[in-house]
Amino acid sequence: MAILKILQYPDERLHKIAKKVTQVDESTRKLVRNMAETMYAAPGVGLAATQVDVHECIIVVDISETHDQLNILINPEIISSSGEEECEEGCLSVPGIYETVSRAARITVRALNEKGEIFTLNAEGLLAVCIQHEMDHLIGKVFVEYLSQLKQTRIRAKLKKRLRETM
Repeated sequence: MAILKILQYPDERLHKIAKKVTQVDESTRKLVRNMAETMYAAPGVGLAATQVDVHECIIVVDISETHDQLNILINPEIISSSGEEECEEGCLSVPGIYETVSRAARITVRALNEKGEIFTLNAEGLLAVCIQHEMDHLIGKVFVEYLSQLKQTRIRAKLKKRLRETM
């Protein structure tokens, strides 16, 4: 397995729209394993293929503290949602930035697993938030884009300054 490079906001590749996976095969499973390893090493609780510059509809999420409850969702789609919840979010592509975003409190998602089998998952709380956050990446949206233009400008400036300081 390999640790993949995570794209950093405002990299334009984060705005590419992912394509549906047409066939779940060994290369898909290898990507999923590498994504999971990358997510755990970062450390994070979710990762979309878009964030590692692979523009396919694949996300991995594991909110457990023991890293043993990996959810793999290929071609995920929300088939129902209810309620509203505000939650502080962060993102591996926007390191060190945490902001409050409003999302559905409960969702039902249909997706394919790593064997290519269709399944549904009911999620609420942090799991629901993470799935929605990662699914946004698949349509080219980063969580900070829910914020005001002023906050987005400040975040971009902060990240650019941090990048200059590390060079």
